[in-house]
Amino acid sequence: MADGKSVLAVIRAARPTFRNNHDKLAFLVHASFLASGHVLTATGPSADDSFTSPSTDEVGIDHWNELEDNYVFVYINPEKGSKKVLVKCLVMGNKLVVDALAQGASEPVHLEIDVGQYIGEGSTSNYSTQFKNLDKLVKSLDTEILSKLNVSPKPSSLETGERSRRNINDCGVGIYEPTGPQPHPSGVVLPPVDPGGISDLFPGSGAGMYPRRDPGTGGSMLIGPNDPRWFGGGIGGQPGFLGGQPGVPPGARFDPYGPPGVPGFEPNRFARNPPRRGGGNHPDLEHFPGGSDFI
Repeated sequence: MADGKSVLAVIRAARPTFRNNHDKLAFLVHASFLASGHVLTATGPSADDSFTSPSTDEVGIDHWNELEDNYVFVYINPEKGSKKVLVKCLVMGNKLVVDALAQGASEPVHLEIDVGQYIGEGSTSNYSTQFKNLDKLVKSLDTEILSKLNVSPKPSSLETGERSRRNINDCGVGIYEPTGPQPHPSGVVLPPVDPGGISDLFPGSGAGMYPRRDPGTGGSMLIGPNDPRWFGGGIGGQPGFLGGQPGVPPGARFDPYGPPGVPGFEPNRFARNPPRRGGGNHPDLEHFPGGSDFI
């Protein structure tokens, strides 16, 4: 971290000539970068083009104040990976507006400097009298500009959400998302089938995914037509629905009794058909077989 003494030493060593008070502040910004370990690779009218070029050769301070009402510097910091930093100082009334952009960053860092707070009275050749509150200004430059250039960018909300979903998958919660495309061998792209279990907490597959053919017995109240609990598996080891009540036909799912003598309400009409096993499409995608009483 630079301080007022080290920045003033850089200014004295360079012995620059100032046209006005804004020149003094702009060169002080430059001296703060040098004192913090940066190396100047371009300045003046050609600095903008140098920021995108691969050259990282060190240059002198010539032409640094040739532009009218603005100053441009390009630096690298060998201790921080040698990424380039573009620094622009713009004159706005009695202020000098400083913006710095690190290579690869999406937004610049910013600082406004009030000329009257940091420029001394008179124009003597003694550089120490040309500035005031030097330690305060150098600290502001370090806090608002230099330290922020070295901070790693924060992940976006999309990246954060993606990592959260992957962490859920890693913990075995039961919701699994495909990490890449799932092309069919025939070349036809089909929606993925949810490989995870279904429960009341996660009651079904996400959008764009086929549900599982056999959801199993995960403890959910949402059960399919082939769930083993309909055929004797029961819940928690208890007997299933195989005629446990006297007079109830095996496989009955509700009260089979209706108005006496009405066709279609005979008890044997409410017995459950045998489960379908094996291949074929998903049952939700098939047409019902023949028969008006198919369940």
